[in-house]
Amino acid sequence: MSVSLVDFADKLHEVMPVVMREFTHRQVDELRSGKITLSQFLILDFLQRYSAARMTDLARFMQVSTAAMTGLVERLVNYGYAARVLNPNDRRIVKVQLTPKGTEIVKKIYQSRRKMIMDIFGKITHRERQEYLNVLLHIKEIITEDKGKK
Repeated sequence: MSVSLVDFADKLHEVMPVVMREFTHRQVDELRSGKITLSQFLILDFLQRYSAARMTDLARFMQVSTAAMTGLVERLVNYGYAARVLNPNDRRIVKVQLTPKGTEIVKKIYQSRRKMIMDIFGKITHRERQEYLNVLLHIKEIITEDKGKK
């Protein structure tokens, strides 16, 4: 079955909101109930991967201003998920890192997402999963490559 690029775009436009809504609906309570926003989770995930980061690094990652990032981080600090750490040699340098509570919430969300993915993708064949993963990896490559050109 051959589908034109226009038909593909129309079909994807139709399907993506349903897929996104259902994935969101199956998220852990902290994300679904709004206790933690997707942006906040992305910051926590970044900190989990890189242990600590300067505000400018987080802002660059999230593609927002440092002022906007300060507000996001402030809420994470107030919730007890992140902490600011001063550099003892240069007090102008402030890094943000996860607290044990932040590490726990990230771990809980990771585990929930893994289960959700396994529940959904366990219903399709190994070959379909591999094809889907290959396409997503290729799209990620295209998107990040395009972003680097701007």
